[in-house]
Amino acid sequence: MSKTAPSPAPGGLPQADPSRWKALVFIALAQLMVVLDATIVNIALPSAQQDLGISDANRQWVITAYALAFGGLLLFGGRISDLWGRKRTFVTGLIGFAAASALGGAATGEAMMLGARALQGAFGALLAPAALSLLAVMFTDGKERAKAFGIYGAIAGGGGAVGLILGGFLTEYLNWRWTFFVNIPFAVVAAVGAYFVIHEPKGGRNRASLDIPGVVLSTLGLVSLVYGFTRAESAGWTDGLTLGLFVASAVLLAAFVFTEAKVRSPLLPLRVLTERNRGGVYLSLGLAVIAMFGLFLFLTYYLQVVKGYSPVKTGFAFLPMIAGMITGSTQIGARLMTRVAPRLLMGPGFLTAAVGMLLLTQLEVGSSYPALILPAQLLLGLGMGMAFMPAMSLATHGVAPVDAGVASAMVNTSQQVGGAIGTALLNTIAASATTGYLVSHAAEAAGGKQAALALQAEAMVHGYSSAIWWAVGILVASAAIAFTMINTGRPGAAGAVAGSGAAEGSEPQVPVIAH
Repeated sequence: MSKTAPSPAPGGLPQADPSRWKALVFIALAQLMVVLDATIVNIALPSAQQDLGISDANRQWVITAYALAFGGLLLFGGRISDLWGRKRTFVTGLIGFAAASALGGAATGEAMMLGARALQGAFGALLAPAALSLLAVMFTDGKERAKAFGIYGAIAGGGGAVGLILGGFLTEYLNWRWTFFVNIPFAVVAAVGAYFVIHEPKGGRNRASLDIPGVVLSTLGLVSLVYGFTRAESAGWTDGLTLGLFVASAVLLAAFVFTEAKVRSPLLPLRVLTERNRGGVYLSLGLAVIAMFGLFLFLTYYLQVVKGYSPVKTGFAFLPMIAGMITGSTQIGARLMTRVAPRLLMGPGFLTAAVGMLLLTQLEVGSSYPALILPAQLLLGLGMGMAFMPAMSLATHGVAPVDAGVASAMVNTSQQVGGAIGTALLNTIAASATTGYLVSHAAEAAGGKQAALALQAEAMVHGYSSAIWWAVGILVASAAIAFTMINTGRPGAAGAVAGSGAAEGSEPQVPVIAH
């Protein structure tokens, strides 16, 4: 068989690629590596900071350097995969990510560590959209596509919690450097497997020239936005530089939209963004991620600081959420995706997650893990798994193959920006509520050291539950957007990247990848 495309079936439509399920293994492995990296370093950060002599003021840059490069370069990475070929971009991204991880693991100082993290983010921005768009163009049958995106959605949703477990193990029993080195075997296996197994369909490459003004404006605009939210968390929302970053971001992104409407070969064709269903996916998913990222942070601190769990035990405490995500994605979402409209999975999924989040508003210092945290996590995982899977699939559904990479990049961009906003916004709300609680209950600290410690723990948990109320509201808003904006019918027997869109209210399609 040719390495470029499956042979045509009768009627001129491409047959399903016989190696597509093998390809899914390597695509899923790469996605797991990228998602793991978002949380695995958090657990290792205190040890790395001490070893490398990173100051308290600069330690946030170990996380921020990755987020800025990843979030800022995603659209560029998506368009590169459309121009250069998804398979080539995917393999290059994996090799680069492995090299950057080796650099991070071998870091001898602060500058080397921050440089490695920025490089990881840049290569992650190449490989993440290429991975999702490869799935979109390789799985053209509706039922198979549902299963493939179910697996991908479960990994995208649950990988962060796996990162906490793995990070805890590696840091506790080996060394913080292994949280970087562990990426190398993942990347090498995925790159070698992808090189030999993936056969990218013909006709899906965009031969247009690269939109340099679009690249510059979108990258600077997204970096300003992500850094603005990251800085707001530490410096405050009224800080001059924070406000300046938000203003700069608004101006740059507005200029980007104006440019994209005018140039001949835009980086982000506005048709990708303005189509009602895809717009609904990007918006609802971005909001849901805001809620989820904040929760990961709160539960990690609650379990370690208030409950005294070790890093490994904390990681295992997140397993019910992973189980719920896998079940919601592969058993509920994938089975129903070809039978019901996406909004009837996404809306109820976000609402189920909101009910789980609502349980966590009852969090207290003495709350029972089995009675409160476990059922809340199961509901959260189940709901997000149900919603993630159709969202991932719908984000590239009906897109012309030449735009598959940039449409995939928009999903990742909404998640990255959502994560940055969620961490900063909910953390700020929690910190403010904690301070308010301490001030109003100051008299209780007069009973000695033990009373002061108890008050500190109560104030911290009060802050978390206050912020979690906001997360409930955000998930309800996600559900409302999914119900109102997403109006496409069930994917039916198809669901390819292009071809069925016209029948479902999408713009006219280029039927290169048909169903």
